Order: sequence, then C-alpha cells, then structure tokens
Amino acid sequence: MTAYDDLMQFQRETEALGQVAGRLGWDQETMMPEGATPQRAEEHGAMANILHARRIDPRVGDWLEEAEPADDIAAANLRHIKRNFERTAKVPASLAAELAKTTSLAHRTWAQARADEDVASFLPMLQKVVDLRKQEASAIAGNSDPYDALLDDYEPGATGASLGAMFDALRPRLVDLRAAILDRPAPAQLSGSFDEAAQLALSEKLALAFGYDLGNGRIDKAVHPFSSGSGLDVRITTRTNPTDPFNCFYSTIHEVGHAAYEQGIDHQHLLTPLGAGVSMGVHESQSRIYENQLGRSRAFTGWVYGQMRDAFGDFGIADEDAFYATVNRVSDGFIRTEADEVQYNLHVLLRFDLERALIAGDLAVNDLEAAWNDRFKADFGYAVDRPSNGVLQDVHWSEGLFGYFPTYTLGNVYAGCLNAELRKAVPDLDDDLAQGDTSAATSWLRENLQQFGGLRTPTDTIAHATGTMPSEAPLLDYLEEKFSGIYRL
Repeated sequence: MTAYDDLMQFQRETEALGQVAGRLGWDQETMMPEGATPQRAEEHGAMANILHARRIDPRVGDWLEEAEPADDIAAANLRHIKRNFERTAKVPASLAAELAKTTSLAHRTWAQARADEDVASFLPMLQKVVDLRKQEASAIAGNSDPYDALLDDYEPGATGASLGAMFDALRPRLVDLRAAILDRPAPAQLSGSFDEAAQLALSEKLALAFGYDLGNGRIDKAVHPFSSGSGLDVRITTRTNPTDPFNCFYSTIHEVGHAAYEQGIDHQHLLTPLGAGVSMGVHESQSRIYENQLGRSRAFTGWVYGQMRDAFGDFGIADEDAFYATVNRVSDGFIRTEADEVQYNLHVLLRFDLERALIAGDLAVNDLEAAWNDRFKADFGYAVDRPSNGVLQDVHWSEGLFGYFPTYTLGNVYAGCLNAELRKAVPDLDDDLAQGDTSAATSWLRENLQQFGGLRTPTDTIAHATGTMPSEAPLLDYLEEKFSGIYRL
C-alpha cells in the first residue's frame, strides 16, 4: 500500500467517527431524554477528544509528506486533510474537549432561557462559549483576524472583509426594495387552524417531491429545523405551527435542499473529505434554491395550493395567484427563519456585525441584548418585544457557531447565481414545477454541483456550475423582478 492508501484508510475511520458524533447531536435535538444532558455533554467531550487526537496524529503528517496524488480526486482529498491537520494541530486537545462539553451544556441552557424569556440566565454560559471560541480563534489565526479563523471553518477562503464588502453592496437595494414593498397593500394572510398530522403528511409529500430519499433518511420534529449526516444516512427535522403551515412546509423543503446535497454526492466519495458539502455557503445555496427559487415560484406554489386544498379544504385563499402572493408576503416580523426573501438577509447582516464585534472584543456579552435591540430597531423600524423574538431566537451562538451566520446570505447569493444559470439550461422548467415535478431542476443541480461534494473550493464549485464567479447581482435582480411583479411596483 502507498502512503496515500494508508492515509485514506485512516481518514475513513475518522470520518466514520465524525458521523457517530453527529448522530449524538441529532439524538440530543430529537429524542434524547431531558435528564441525559450532563451525560451527553461528557459523551460529546469524549468524542471530541478522540477525533482531535486522530486529526493531529503524527502519522497523518508523515503520510501527507509522502503521499503523491494520482488524480484530481486524490489531490483534493490531500488538500482537505492537510488543511484540517494544520488547523487542528493549532488547537490544544483540552480546549477542543472543553468546547464540545460547554456547547452541549450551553445548548440546553439556551433552550430553557428561550422558553423562560430569560436572557440573564443564558449570558454566563454564553460568556464561556465566547471565551473558548476566542481562545480557539487566536490559536488558529496567529497574527491574522481571529474572526476570519472562525469563518474559515464554515466557508474556506472567505474573510470578514470580503463578505462585508459584498453585504455592503446588497444592503442599499434590499433596503430600497423593502421600503417600496411595505408602501403597497399587503397580500392576504392565512387564517384558521391547520391540523398537525396533516401538516406533517404534506411536508413528507413535499420532501419526496424534491427528491429526498427516505430509504436513507428520516423526518423528525425539532425546535430548530436542521439536517444531519451524509452519504447513506441523511436526516432532517421540521416543526409545526397550528396557524402557520408554511413554517412546516418551507422548513421541510429548506432542509431537503441540504439533505439532497449530501445524498447527491457521488458514492465513490463516501466517508472521505469529499463526501460532504464543501462549505456552509454552498450548502445553503442548495437549501435556499429549493425553498425559494423553486418552492416559492409561481409555478410550484400553484401545485402546492392544490395539495393544501386537498389536505385542509377551503382555507380562505381564493385562487393560485392569490396563494402565490400569500406565500411570498413581505411583512414585519422578528424571526430570521420565518422571514421573507426580501428581508431575510437584513436579519443575517445584523448577526454578522454583532458576532464580529463580540469576537473582536468591541462588544461585551452583557451588552449583546441591548446592541441587538438597537440594531433591530434601526434596521426594521420597530422594537423587539421579547427575547425569544430577539437575541435568544437562534441556536447558533449557544453551540459556538461564530462565523456561521454570514454563510446564510452567501448561500442566497450563490443560489441567485445558480438559479440564473438553471433557468437558461431548463427553459421549460415552470411547466414541470406546475405539476409538482422538480426533477429537471434537482437533476441539473445534482449533475452540475451536488455530485462533486468537496472536490473544488467553494467559489470554484459555484463557478463550475454557472460558468462565472459568484456575484450578488443575480440575487438582487431576481428579487426585484419577482417582488415588483407581486406588488406591482
């Protein structure tokens, strides 16, 4: 066997253990008994220790020095392993284990604080998480920006400065579009109560319509919908709201986008560094194009309207055109995950700026709620009414995921680029979507992006699929055309 073969055999075992660790997180979110939290924190810590030790095993360094790539796939595997080896080696094992244990405990503390509307009860634990992540960032960054070190965990190659410039280009047109829309009469809202069992049944139908393979997956409920796993075991969760079935339906479609990416990767990459999505921004591009450009299109919502009539009877929306407007209704709201396409990115930019300030030391944890509320009032024009609608609404900071939030908007940018190219490649797409058939779109995405997994860098992944480097322009053009039509601007 060659050094490359030895390295890849070792790496497959590491990847398999990483999947086991991920399953612990899935179980904690879905089925774990409440009282198991302290033990689960120890289990997370133990797995983190094992994985950290494997990732900095001296043999990995030796194999990397000796290995000769035979092809592009081998070269990409070596690139990923080397990057991870060098990055992990900078973080002490004790710090990695403490982070895993603390974030496991912090998640449960956050959930209780959110339920109790009690920010103060969460802040001491959040302070521990921030301190540990700052230690990690400093260890990795050296003389570079610590926030960039954290961001690189989710979007390799991106920097706070580069994303800040992109977001600055997004903001003016988004603000102007939002203002123009909110000056127009709003479409009707859904009213009434929608049976939970019927919501879940239709959400499964939607998942299947978008190609989710339940033979290698499952759908469960969680407080915060997410997708977990890769390869042959890819699971999603959703949630229900008795007065807002769209929350269930579009959370499901969104998570199916993530899951479809993982299920669509060529199985030759199973349990290798290429066997998962290349970055969170690219991952988010899949969830957002499934949810928005496809799932909220006029053609597909026409089909969804019929499915909802079958499931719930007459729910007060007169026809398919009115339903399309209702699905895409722009209105005031506090919750990022429930925000419309026009305002969603404004929610993300708020978080991006606040977490950069936290990591830089320019914002104290104890001042975070006030800073959030001030920024929200400035951006949206009204005040946060309670913590669960404000600083406690997202799970990410409790889990230490600093640098994750900006990838949501980056994913929207990528989705805009992909949608523009998809529409050129499949000019009759709307005819299929009107029948609930997404296969032409999902097949194009699988063929041009999903199957390759981590073969290319994030920006090269998008450029390969679209023929051009990513730009915010297609997203902005799409939003302005779509919502100008709905609101007759």
